[in-house]
Amino acid sequence: MAKRAQSLLTPHELEIMQIVWDRPEVTVRDVYEELRQRRKVAYTTVMTLMHILEKKGHLKRSTTERRHVYKAARPRRQTVSALLKDFMDRVFNGSAKPLLVHLVSEGRLSKSEIEELRELLKERS
Repeated sequence: MAKRAQSLLTPHELEIMQIVWDRPEVTVRDVYEELRQRRKVAYTTVMTLMHILEKKGHLKRSTTERRHVYKAARPRRQTVSALLKDFMDRVFNGSAKPLLVHLVSEGRLSKSEIEELRELLKERS
């Protein structure tokens, strides 16, 4: 359980990862400037969170020209899959069906999204 909790992303960590995934590489300053456009944040907070993400294995750091450059250690899809699996395990006992039923019944999926799902299911059959 401790390992699972340690590898999960907090909302602020996920926000940073979204920025990192959209670029080939970033510095703390790059992420800080992007976040500052959205909300008030301290540079040291961003630096600390990126260090934590590196320790958790989500970021890789290299040093070039006296600065630290970061990039994602794993692709967005892999991380999102792990987060979704954890959510389904905790909330829906590991089953995707109740999640999909909930999304459809709550009107969270548009008709075009439902049609896309139908097509994906046909392809997988």
